Amino acid sequence: MNVLVVGSGAREHAMVQAVVRSEKVEKVFVAPGNGGTALMGGKVCNVSLKATDPEGLLRFAEEHRVELTIVGPEQPLELGIVDLFRSAGKKITGPAKAAARLESSKAFAKEFMMRYGIPTAGYHVFHDVLSANNHIENSPAETFPKVIKASGLCAGKGVFIVLDRKEALQANKDLFEERIFGDAADEVIVEDFLKGQEASVFVLTDGTRYRLFLPAQDHKRIGDGDTGKNTGGMGAYAPAPLVTPDVMRKVEERIIRPTLVGMAEDGSPYTGFLYVGLMIDNGEPSVVEYNARLGDPETQVVLPLLKSDFITALEACFDGTLSEVPFEMHEGKSASTIVIASGGYPDHYENGKVVSIASDIDSLEQCMVFHAGTSYENGSLLTAGGRVFSVTALGNTLRESIDRAYQAVGKINFEGSYYRKDIGAKAL
Repeated sequence: MNVLVVGSGAREHAMVQAVVRSEKVEKVFVAPGNGGTALMGGKVCNVSLKATDPEGLLRFAEEHRVELTIVGPEQPLELGIVDLFRSAGKKITGPAKAAARLESSKAFAKEFMMRYGIPTAGYHVFHDVLSANNHIENSPAETFPKVIKASGLCAGKGVFIVLDRKEALQANKDLFEERIFGDAADEVIVEDFLKGQEASVFVLTDGTRYRLFLPAQDHKRIGDGDTGKNTGGMGAYAPAPLVTPDVMRKVEERIIRPTLVGMAEDGSPYTGFLYVGLMIDNGEPSVVEYNARLGDPETQVVLPLLKSDFITALEACFDGTLSEVPFEMHEGKSASTIVIASGGYPDHYENGKVVSIASDIDSLEQCMVFHAGTSYENGSLLTAGGRVFSVTALGNTLRESIDRAYQAVGKINFEGSYYRKDIGAKAL
C-alpha cells in the first residue's frame, strides 16, 4: 500500500520509520518532510506540499493511489483535512475538525471537561484585556500562581505561569495587546495552578475502542532544571514511572472513557490519536490539556517502543477491529530522546547552519536520529528550524537509554547548537 505522512518534524520522521517497518507498505510519501526523510531513500519520498494545504494533499493522494494518510501536526486538523479526505472516500488517521477542537480551542476543551466531570483546573475565559485585568486585580494574592493560556494553537508555547499580579497583567498585555500569538489569543484562559508532575498519555481510538501507548514525560522548558521559557519540548522519556498502573487505571476511568463517550454524545466522535496532558499529584490525575495528535518529542520515544505493526493498528481503526489486533510494546525497554536546538530558540534563531554528523553514529546501539528542522540542499544538510534534531535511544533501563542518547548527541554538530543536559533525570 501507499501511505502519505503529513508534516515536517521529528514526530513525522519517527512516524515514517514506524510505517516503513510494515511489510504492507510499498511507498511512503512525506509532505513536506525534512532533510532526514529526504535521506532515507528506499520506500520514502518527500513531496513539495505544505501540511497546511489540504486540497493539494488530497489531489496528490488521489493521483498517487494513497490508501492511508497519517496526519502529524495540529494545523491541518484545525483546517479540516480529515473531513475533506473522508468526503472523498480516502482513509485518514485523525479527528474531524469539530473533534479537533479539543486542542484547537482550549475554551471548548475546558467547557467540555467541566460538563462531563473530567478532572481539570478551575478556569475563567476572557475576550478582552479589560475584563481579564479586572479578574486579576480582584484575585487575592494567595490564589497565585495562576496559569494564563491563549485558547488557540500556539505550537505549545502559548502558556504563562504567573507568580503574581504584575506577571499576570503583563501576560494579558502580551496576549491581548501585543498579540504575540495573533488570533490564537482572541480568547484567553486564566486557570488555577495545578500542583504535581506532568506526564503524557497517548491513545489510538476509532471513536469507541482504544489502545494505549506507553506513558511518557517531556521537558517543556528551555533550560536545565525546568527553567526558562516554554518550548515545543526539549526531550522526553518513556515509560514514565510516575504513571503507575493505578494512575493509568484512574486516567482510563476518569478521563479517556468519559472523553470518548462525551465526544460521541455531542455528535463529534473522536478518532485517531488523542494526547492527554496530565498533572499528577499524589497519584491523582487531572487534565492540563488535550492534543488532537501525537506529541513531539514524545512520539520519538513511544513509537520506537511499539513492537506491533503500526499500520495494522491504524487500519483496524477503520474496520472496527482495533480491540482485536496486536498492540504490544517492547517489554523491559526504556526510551529517551534529546532535542538539539538552534542557538536562540525559542526566540530568534538563524537557519542555514551546516550540520556535521559523525560517520560512526550508525554503529551506536539502539540509537535513532530523527530530524526536526533540517533541509537537504545541494548535497549539504542544513538547519531549518528551532528544534533541529531529536536523538533517541533505547535501553534495558532508563539510565542506559539516556546515556546512549547523549553519546549520540555528541556526534552531531552545528554552529550554536544547544541541548539540555538533564533529560530524564527526574525519573532516576
